[in-house]
Amino acid sequence: MSHNHKKNNRRKPVGEELPVDQPQEQPEDLEEQTSQIIQSGSVTMTAAKHVIHCLTIVGQIEGHYILPPQNKTTKYEHVIPQLVAIEQDPSIEGLMIILNTVGGDVEAGLAIAELISGMKKPTVSLVLGGGHSIGVPLACSAKQSFIAPSATMTVHPVRMNGLVLGVPQTLSYFDRMQERIVRFVTDNSGISSKDFRRLMMNTGELVMDVGTVLDGEKAVQAGLIDHLGGLSEAISCLYRMIEKKEKGAKSAVRPKKWRAQTMILHSVTPIWAMQQMMAEQSEQPTTVLLSETAALQGRIQNGQLLVERSFPRPARFLRQELSPGKTR
Repeated sequence: MSHNHKKNNRRKPVGEELPVDQPQEQPEDLEEQTSQIIQSGSVTMTAAKHVIHCLTIVGQIEGHYILPPQNKTTKYEHVIPQLVAIEQDPSIEGLMIILNTVGGDVEAGLAIAELISGMKKPTVSLVLGGGHSIGVPLACSAKQSFIAPSATMTVHPVRMNGLVLGVPQTLSYFDRMQERIVRFVTDNSGISSKDFRRLMMNTGELVMDVGTVLDGEKAVQAGLIDHLGGLSEAISCLYRMIEKKEKGAKSAVRPKKWRAQTMILHSVTPIWAMQQMMAEQSEQPTTVLLSETAALQGRIQNGQLLVERSFPRPARFLRQELSPGKTR
């Protein structure tokens, strides 16, 4: 009696095996990302071409007063430390801001927008759903901004809840606050102050309010947003910005060029030494150039230092023969 042993040709579920060169995220990494999303609405994506941090600004921007628990809010005291940490973290290469907000506290929103606009790292914003009221400066604060075709943005004047005193000082305060918003938006986008104020004071569009509602295409045409697109376009733009920054950093570091006894001046030259050489170029034929590895003495001709003496130990040379701002 013979038994036919059939081979088990059952295919393994998709995702059970990964290519050797593709890293598989550990369970603890996924748990950490999930916890980060739940607590702060943000996540750092490491298993990609570049390490970017995704920050979401949703619901209402909460200011100095706590909103009711049924409101979905973004708390500025949570976002501000995150932005500082992102800017200081060398492992994070760029920041992606996802916006779907109805607006909120003016000063809290402007504080977040100012921090984003002052970051040196590449930043890209993407408006999904809506970027209304103070969400407009937040969308403009990134170096490049995107908006989905179905998203909308509402531009309207500043308003205040609670007790308002009917005195001229109140109107002056409103005017100054509105001027801060107009100046920030026009400085960080392509719209002019005149056009932005016209959209803000439009009385023929909203039934119960003053202002203008712009869809994605109109927001780009007005100059508020840079590009019309979605997530893939925004990430591609952020990658290009990161790679351009890396390429610029590499090209800025150039090796020293030696030609016989001639050294071409580079950015590694200390500022005080460069200033001293330029100031004395026509008066003193002898000057000193210092770097981390060498101290050179010579004459400047046509923007080049003709070396006459070299000192292999610049620290010792500094202590004995030279102090900043002097030449021999």
